[in-house]
Amino acid sequence: MSLEKFSYDNRTVKWFAYAATFWGLIGMLAGLWIALALAYPPMNLGYAPTTFGRLRPVHTNAVVFAFVGNGIFMGVYYSLQRLCKARMFSDLLSKLHFWGWQAIIAGGALTLLLGYTTGKEYAELEWPFDIAITVVWLIFGANMLGTILRRREMHLYVAIWFYIGTWVAIAMLHIVNSFELPISLFKSYSWYAGVQDALVQWWYGHNAVAFFLTTPYLGLMYYFIPKAANRPVYSYRWSIIHFWALIFIYIWAGPHHLLYTALPEWAQSLGTVFSIMLIAPSWGGMLNGLLTLRGAWDRVREDAILKFFVVALTCYGMATFEGPMLALKNVNAV
Repeated sequence: MSLEKFSYDNRTVKWFAYAATFWGLIGMLAGLWIALALAYPPMNLGYAPTTFGRLRPVHTNAVVFAFVGNGIFMGVYYSLQRLCKARMFSDLLSKLHFWGWQAIIAGGALTLLLGYTTGKEYAELEWPFDIAITVVWLIFGANMLGTILRRREMHLYVAIWFYIGTWVAIAMLHIVNSFELPISLFKSYSWYAGVQDALVQWWYGHNAVAFFLTTPYLGLMYYFIPKAANRPVYSYRWSIIHFWALIFIYIWAGPHHLLYTALPEWAQSLGTVFSIMLIAPSWGGMLNGLLTLRGAWDRVREDAILKFFVVALTCYGMATFEGPMLALKNVNAV
């Protein structure tokens, strides 16, 4: 009987780690610059690309899609191979994914500094970049799903559910919100108009937070906390309920960004109701992570990695309480 040998692709994981670090510094420096410029306007330098209006979308896009995005891909590429006991489906797709994403980030930052923007928050990049994002996202999906299909481990661990949910939801959100009519190479107009455009935009905008900033990192939480604590996840059944409840409820919460606007009252109320409901799966996930540390709290005193996880989960709990509270119209009015 021959012994089967295979190796994991750790090089791509390192590339994404380096990229996340680099773009994190760029994005946070841009944020610091515009924060200081609010207090000290001469920092605008009297030059259009260094004004608040140009640098602010560079900051948000760099932090969300460059820093956090590369962090997602780093974590997914690392954990997926180990959960599937298989190398990534295609080394070529991994390279195309990495370099394609970096090219979009660099090109997007340059065009934003030059003033080319759709004006839609978190979706400011113009139509050529929207197409490029779609292509790179499909490459990532093909690589991920191909790896899952040829896995050596039959069970699909819950972290993989979060990765698949992330990929499907972001593809849907990006494509629907990016329907636009190009009139030149770097100018287009949204397919939607008025209040419909606002509703589609905040369905996208809020769920960029839900399915780009949240669900992939919850998947990583379910992989890395049991690893770091050397304990099984507190409740596997709870993690499955967490997944399905979160993806069902989150997708409806976008209208809470449009309270006291022309959006119909019923739609505003729908956003508020689902936002309040979100506390349950959010806190369920937080508690599942914290309770996984039962029997390992003595190690939290000395293990820096576990300290970071505890702080991250606690902050996640606070943020997912703050959000629903701000979605109440009487609180929002203040």
